[in-house]
Amino acid sequence: MQLQTLVQTWRELSATRSRIAKRDRLAAVIGAAEPAEIALVVTYLSGTLRQRRTGVGWAALSDVPDPAVEPSLTVAEVDAAFAAMAELAGSGSVARRAAAVAELWGRATADEQGFLRGLAFDELRQGALVALVQDGLAQAFTVPVAAVQRASMLLGSTPAAAELLATQGLPGLESVRLTVGIPISPMLAAAAPDPAAALDKVGRPAFADVKLDGIRVQVHHGPHGTRVFSRSLDDITDRVPGIVAAVAGLGVDTAVLDGEAIASGPDGRPLAFQEISSRAATRAAGRGSRTAAAPAVDEVENHLQLRCFDVLHLDGRDLLDEPLTVRAEIAEQLLPPALRVDRHLLPDGVDDAESLAELERVFRGAVADGFEGLVVKRAAAGYAAGRRDAGWVKVKPRHTLDLAVIAAEWGYGRRQGWLSNIHLAARDADTGELVMLGKTFKGMTDAMLAWQTEQFQAREVRRTRSTVFVDPPLVAEIAIDGLQRSTRYPGGVALRFARVLRYRDDKTPDEVDTLQTVRAIGGPLLAADG
Repeated sequence: MQLQTLVQTWRELSATRSRIAKRDRLAAVIGAAEPAEIALVVTYLSGTLRQRRTGVGWAALSDVPDPAVEPSLTVAEVDAAFAAMAELAGSGSVARRAAAVAELWGRATADEQGFLRGLAFDELRQGALVALVQDGLAQAFTVPVAAVQRASMLLGSTPAAAELLATQGLPGLESVRLTVGIPISPMLAAAAPDPAAALDKVGRPAFADVKLDGIRVQVHHGPHGTRVFSRSLDDITDRVPGIVAAVAGLGVDTAVLDGEAIASGPDGRPLAFQEISSRAATRAAGRGSRTAAAPAVDEVENHLQLRCFDVLHLDGRDLLDEPLTVRAEIAEQLLPPALRVDRHLLPDGVDDAESLAELERVFRGAVADGFEGLVVKRAAAGYAAGRRDAGWVKVKPRHTLDLAVIAAEWGYGRRQGWLSNIHLAARDADTGELVMLGKTFKGMTDAMLAWQTEQFQAREVRRTRSTVFVDPPLVAEIAIDGLQRSTRYPGGVALRFARVLRYRDDKTPDEVDTLQTVRAIGGPLLAADG
């Protein structure tokens, strides 16, 4: 299949808000794919690459060749090119990768270059995109969407389900079962702005689980040992020996557990996500050569603790479709308190105001103890694997920052012709300079996009093919879920899940938040970097 077919499909998806129209377009292009390429087509339509890591960074795409006039690339050729880039390592690999990027981008049209860039940086993905692809896949093969969803969940992969459907049809999908040792897509939580909204979504009876700021893990224990998988379904068993030992010591034949890997500081409070996740980045970067931080990395890894909030399988019994009340009771019987998340029951039959007051008390206590917040869970809910389901609703304190907008990148798809992805910066209190912290294209209405496109061009001081740089900067109020250490940006800090709330015409660039303030929000780890 030609890459241009997928690019055109993406443009059409971005241009409509109709879920039915999106589904029909996806069904048409999936149905036209050959069985041998359907998994790859579904992967790209889901907005991601088959390769977990390619080594392609922002610098590699800062000066790509002019686009081709006519489309010629196939999806198979694109996949082969990224696969070759992912294999490059050792001396001279940076130059060889840059040459490979130039060759691939040089064969792509302007629209295809934008699509490739989006794939390389996961910028094409939308919250409901995988679900839409599953809808289109079901329609393309005239099978129930529930069968596609369940097989995708149990296989941990919509492309794998597509390949099975293309070769074995509906019987193949229906034959898929939870298999100990094969990770499944994790259930995700919807979000609410406060405890009242969360309780309104979930109802009662409900459970309120402390929200852990750790690494999501899924633990599979069976006859062939204990394996631990990350949220992205990567096998991380060798990095968490303490968790492996804890689950192996439960004395059960088979089990699948869902939870988080966390670590505590000397004061007993949970360490921040960025400190836990940084060791994974160090480990990945240090494959083949250890870094100076490796001893500390290993020390933290060896002390990671498991906190489970769900049991998905136990001794031959699948529990995915059981209500949470049943799974919670099994967890309490199976797991010692040290392996369970802190959980609070909000029973039915209690006055609404009393229930809300209790939930707010639990929320304040969790935040005061250093946790992210709460996940409020419907007691009757099954495990909606692979979906962001309203059976689980997360509540976190929202942090906001006033930051300088120093540049913006041209959008593509539905945002073609608008300056969309904005560059955000804080002011270093010591030097007075603006220091970049990250980018975001989230939270923008069409009216905001049109306004900022006009404003940025009026303030333009220079531009590249993809980016307009401005002076003086604009000031925007940005909501974030947190911060993490980063080597990508000069401030050493990156924003987590940044989105635009509004532009602040009442503030000047001299009044934006300082880098020191931003680091303080990130806790002792980031503050120490200053």
